This record gives sequence, C-alpha cells and structure tokens, in this order.
Amino acid sequence: MERTLSILKPDATRRNITGAINAKIEASGLRIIAQKRIRLSVEEAQQFYAVHKERAFYDDLCKFMTSGPVVVQVLEGNNAVEHYRTVMGATNPANADEGTIRREFAESLEANSAHGSDSSENAENEIKFFFSDIEIVA
Repeated sequence: MERTLSILKPDATRRNITGAINAKIEASGLRIIAQKRIRLSVEEAQQFYAVHKERAFYDDLCKFMTSGPVVVQVLEGNNAVEHYRTVMGATNPANADEGTIRREFAESLEANSAHGSDSSENAENEIKFFFSDIEIVA
C-alpha cells in the first residue's frame, strides 16, 4: 500500500464539486484516509510550491491556490501515486483522457481542480506538510 497527497483546488470548492471528485477517487479504488478543508495563506502556498519558485507560473499559482478554500487529502492504495495521477488526467485538461477528473471538472490549465503528488518521496513530504500522524486513519 502506498499513500499520496491530493488537493482539490479552489475552483472545485467554489463550484461545490468536491463530493463528485471524491466519488471518482473512491470509485477508482483509492481510499481517502485523511481529509480537511483549509484556506492556505500566501506564505503556506509559497512554501508548499517552493520547488516551482523560479518558474514563470509560480506567483499566479500561489495566488490561485490562496483564492479560496482547498480540500487536502491523503489517499491510500496500490501504487497510489501513479494511480491517482491516472485518475486526475493530464495537467492540461484539453489533453486529459475522457473520464478523468481534469477532463470532467477542470475549468482551465491553472484551474484544473486537483493536485496530486508526482513521486513517492514528494508524497511523503507533501503529506507531512498538511497532516500529523494522528489525523491519518488507515
């Protein structure tokens, strides 16, 4: 069993579609073992996305991720990182496969409804960023 971090982005919370996204996650075989709705501060967003600090989209990403509440989650399942990335679909919703979260729910490249860890190592670090061990119930 592996764990990965999921963030349902402000576009998803604004449109009240987090339940529909959760249903898609669970139908794929992943378990949601921790979940909370939070509002990121600018400092938290900057820290979380620090790996992208030198990229042109960094400031816009931090601004978007602090524009409304997000739902942070720990997902568990076999090969969870890769599995969830498949469930989410391509970053650009126009390139995402039919039936994926981003194809069905994204508004744009930036407002693509979901974030998922890109490696097991990053998943571990990202989960620790948002959750203490007591909050994760497997």
